Amino acid sequence: MTPNPFLLGDALTTERLTWIAGSLKFYFVSLHPDALRQAPEGKPPYFIFFLTGDALYSLVDRENLPIWEIILGLPQVWIVCDREELDLRGLSVDSLKMKYPGQIFDQNGRQSSYPRSFWREIIRIGRQLEPASLTIGYMLTKSPYMYGSCRNAVDCLHAATEEQLSPELYAYLDGVHALHVNQKPAEFRNIGQGFLDLHEISRKKDLNFKVIACERCATARGYATWDDGHGMIVSNCTIEPSRIRNLSEIIERFKAGHPIFGESSAMIDIRPPGSSHGQRLHKDRSPPPVILLVTRTPYSTEDTFGGLSFAIACAYGKIPARIVFIEDGIYCLTGMHHQETADMIFSMQEVIDTAAGIDQIELYAYQPSFQHRGVTMSRDIKGVLEITAKDLGKLLFSPQKGTLSNHQRILFV
Repeated sequence: MTPNPFLLGDALTTERLTWIAGSLKFYFVSLHPDALRQAPEGKPPYFIFFLTGDALYSLVDRENLPIWEIILGLPQVWIVCDREELDLRGLSVDSLKMKYPGQIFDQNGRQSSYPRSFWREIIRIGRQLEPASLTIGYMLTKSPYMYGSCRNAVDCLHAATEEQLSPELYAYLDGVHALHVNQKPAEFRNIGQGFLDLHEISRKKDLNFKVIACERCATARGYATWDDGHGMIVSNCTIEPSRIRNLSEIIERFKAGHPIFGESSAMIDIRPPGSSHGQRLHKDRSPPPVILLVTRTPYSTEDTFGGLSFAIACAYGKIPARIVFIEDGIYCLTGMHHQETADMIFSMQEVIDTAAGIDQIELYAYQPSFQHRGVTMSRDIKGVLEITAKDLGKLLFSPQKGTLSNHQRILFV
C-alpha cells in the first residue's frame, strides 16, 4: 500500500473538512472494507495529511476538531504538521498526539527524533507513487509577500534538490510575480533570491531547474516585452532561469508522471490492487488524470477562470480532466450570468458551456454545497452532473475508465 498524500496550506473550513471526511469514509467502506475489519499493524498509512500555513488552525478549532477526530478514527490516517509554522502561530497539537499516538507528527528536521524535514518528508512520500521519477514539480498561483505559499514553493523545491531530484516550477496566474527581478523586501524572505539560489544549487548538483511561466498570465501582468522571432516570449524583468511560454508547455510537464505539488493539492494512488509499486512500462502509461476542485466564487478573483482554463488546456493536451464545482464554486452554476457587451470579463457560464463540449473533460457539481447554501443549479446549465458525497469519493479515489497511470492529481482552485 502506497500512502496518498494531501498537502493543505489554505484555511480549512468546516465544510471542506466535512466533505474530505465523507470521501475518506467512502474509500474505506466501498473500496477497502478489509481495512475496517483488521488493524494493519506495521503497514504504512493509507492517507497522510501534510498541514502547513493556515490549515494548522483547524487542529485546534472547536468546530473542526471533532471532524479531524472522525478522520483520525479511520484506519491508518496520519497528520504531519509543519513545526515551524506551528511555532510561528503559537499552536500546539500535544493533546491530539496523546489521544492518537503514532498518528500525529510535529517535528521537523532540526529535531534528532525526526530526521527528515517537513518538505523532504512530503517528497519522500510523493516519490513512492512514482519511484522512478527524477523530478519534482510545484504549481504556484499566488504572488509573493501577500501569500505564504511562495515560501512553500521555495522550500519544497529546495528539499527536492536535497533528495537529488531536479526541481520544476510552474508559475500560473499571480505566481508569475514570484519571478520578478530585483526583489528587495525589507521585512520578508526574498522569494526571487530563493529561486536564484535554487538555480545555483541545481547547477552545482548537475540537476535541471526548469521554470515555466504561463504566457497569458505573464503578458497580462506586463512581463512579456518582445517576441524573439522564434515564437517565444522573452522578458528582461524575470529572473533566470524563467521562461515565459504558452500554457501548453506547462501541460506537457503535467503529461509526465513525476509528482507535482501545489498550495492545496493531493496525489491519489490509482493502481489496481496487487499491482507492483514500480513504475508502469512507458509504453503502457497514460498521463496522470487531473481533478480540479473549483472552490471559489466566479468573479472576485481570477482563480476560477484560471482553473477552468487550465482544465481545458489539460483536455486539449490529452490529459483526462474532471472539474468539480464545490463549496463557493457552485455559484458558477446558479442563476443566469449576464455582462455588458463592452465588458471584457468572461461569463463563467459561457466558459463552462465551452468546457462541456470538449472531449477528455467531465464536469460535476457537489449537491451538498447547493443544499448548504440554499440554492440550486440553473436549468440552463448543460453538461454538469450533480453528485452526492458518495459520488465525490468515487471520483477522487477511482481512476477513469481506460486510465493507465500510477496516480491522479487533485488541485484545489
